[in-house]
Amino acid sequence: MIRLLIVDDHGVIREGLERLFATVPGVEVVGSAADGEQAVALAERTAPDVVLMDVVLPEVDGVEATRRIAAAQPKCRIVILSGYADLARLREGLRAGAVAYLLKDSGADAIVRAVQAAHAGTAVCGMGE
Repeated sequence: MIRLLIVDDHGVIREGLERLFATVPGVEVVGSAADGEQAVALAERTAPDVVLMDVVLPEVDGVEATRRIAAAQPKCRIVILSGYADLARLREGLRAGAVAYLLKDSGADAIVRAVQAAHAGTAVCGMGE
């Protein structure tokens, strides 16, 4: 079972991702957060296997939240899901500890596969999907 934490400041995106993953066998959504500070706190409480992380967040941005979660929980895999096809953001996210970077316009199947691949230890980049 993959324990998944979803982080996005847009409620409709969080809700859509929660609904998507509720239909995926072998995945349990253990929480969702609207900002980076909440994400770090929830990750500490729920010990997710994978975090699906937005980059642009209030309070603490997704890159810093990724850095903090990766440092505190080295076994946790972080997949960045961004609206920005920006190589600088990609590099920054990967340096912070993310194992994958996908664009928000990726299809549902690609997002599910990225979470599964991250859990399995495979890096994914969906910049061109």
